[in-house]
Amino acid sequence: MKSITPSRINALVLMLSFFAFTLTAQVKTSKALEQKIDSLFSNYDDINKPGAAVAVVSNGEIVFKKGYGSAQLEYNIPVTPSTVFHIASVSKQFTVYAILLLEQQGKLSFDDDIRKHIPEVPDFGTTITLRHLAAHTSGMRDQWSLLNLAGWRWDDVITKEHVMKLVAKQKELNFQPGEEYTYCNTGFTLLAEVVARVSGKSFAEFTEEHMFKPLKMDKTLFYDDHERIVKDRAYSYYIDGLIYKKSVLSYANVGATSLFTTVEDLASWAMHLNTPNASDKAIVEKMNTLAVLNNGDNFGGAYGQFRNTYKGLNQIQHSGGDAGYRSYLGRFPDQNFAVMVFSNLAQSNPRNLSLRVADLYLGDQQKVEEDGPRNPKARPVRFVTLSKEQLNLHTGDYWNEPSSYARRIYVKNDTLMYFRGPGNESKLAPISENTYKMLNVGVDLFVTFKGKADKKTMVVVIDDGEPIISEAFTPPNYDTEGLKAFEGTYHSPELSTSYTLVVRDGKLYGTHNRHSDFEFQVQKADVFSINGDLVKFTRDGNNNLTGLTVTTGRVRNLRFDKVN
Repeated sequence: MKSITPSRINALVLMLSFFAFTLTAQVKTSKALEQKIDSLFSNYDDINKPGAAVAVVSNGEIVFKKGYGSAQLEYNIPVTPSTVFHIASVSKQFTVYAILLLEQQGKLSFDDDIRKHIPEVPDFGTTITLRHLAAHTSGMRDQWSLLNLAGWRWDDVITKEHVMKLVAKQKELNFQPGEEYTYCNTGFTLLAEVVARVSGKSFAEFTEEHMFKPLKMDKTLFYDDHERIVKDRAYSYYIDGLIYKKSVLSYANVGATSLFTTVEDLASWAMHLNTPNASDKAIVEKMNTLAVLNNGDNFGGAYGQFRNTYKGLNQIQHSGGDAGYRSYLGRFPDQNFAVMVFSNLAQSNPRNLSLRVADLYLGDQQKVEEDGPRNPKARPVRFVTLSKEQLNLHTGDYWNEPSSYARRIYVKNDTLMYFRGPGNESKLAPISENTYKMLNVGVDLFVTFKGKADKKTMVVVIDDGEPIISEAFTPPNYDTEGLKAFEGTYHSPELSTSYTLVVRDGKLYGTHNRHSDFEFQVQKADVFSINGDLVKFTRDGNNNLTGLTVTTGRVRNLRFDKVN
């Protein structure tokens, strides 16, 4: 009998490890597990409905892939794992990778000023680096918001040139670079253009040669020509009442979006990022690094990706949505695992589907419940009953000066309500005479009222964060003549477009030749809102109206001059 040496013990351990891995892989591809995944996608498993595709990666191999439903409703073409989808903002990580490849080649630096490579970007008096652009911390206004304000429709043909011309006309930033995080697509269109100018090739050509071909992603491309025919392509849809309608997309711009791929190809990408080869490891590590603001804080954003924990596991992820396309890629690098879901239905939710699939594979490694309180120090509350008279003490309008918004508090069906705008209200449940908990908002949010009469203040605290203070005020009651003072035509040189304001039936409306008319909601003297966007009218020293500024979620203080 041969003696058992240390080398033989090591060999035995390796054999047992391999055997255990094989058993794990068999479990992951079991029929029972496939049936559970099928159940998650049962609403999509109909050739007469828009569909979905899913792939799961574990330990360097695809352990599950499947398609459901229809890729093209007109011809009843089924979705398969080889169906090509537009994956919208999941494209952004590829754009960052391309930039870092050029840095690795010594052709640029991640900390270069964008104007070094694209001098037509305006000089805002401060340096915007490629790093800022890749982290959504540049302060630049978002291209989609600007195009929408300029009168563009989402089914228009939108090219790189259109975006670049719009960027060149901008006069202000939303904030100083590195001071804040605000999601910004513009930065990634600019990064793609940097790749093109530095490499001497189109962005689509560069990524195909240096990224897709080496990884054998044969059905993946950046779609920079809206007339190009792509075989096996899914088209996108949305539900309108009880019927499906086409959701048309004619983008011819790349970087922020427009990656066409399959779940099979994206699985190759996920495996590469989870276990990069030696030459690319530094690039992947840099992409995965949390971006840092000027004050040293981070915000969960890496470069072209976001990092978070899901049920106690580290995740690197990004979602996407354009027209009726929806997508999600979630990687769990510690588990060498990834899941991706694409759909061609606007009302779908690939993020939720992906995470429910992840639960099936990683459930035994998860540590906490996702639906537990977001704030681990959330205090338990005991609700009390107050009279209608007590509730009415807090009703009225409140103005938040730092963020320039109004909130209305009123009683409805014996419940205190928090009103943000049309169709957007929340119930406030009392826990004392002056403090209330907001219900069904997904965060630990408390509202406290202080003071009396016109000296009242409302203090909102979210997850034990900094208090948000709003003061009671009386909104102006404009009559028809008062509103007519705002009538006229307002022009934006930055957008090369104009809006005309008119009064009809005692209400102020905005008109544009490419948009439906919209109503201005009074907030404060010379301050209005439009579906949550803020409009402030400006006056000169003689109190004459000179123009207005518009602030949306991703554009701040965009100027329109009154021209008549």
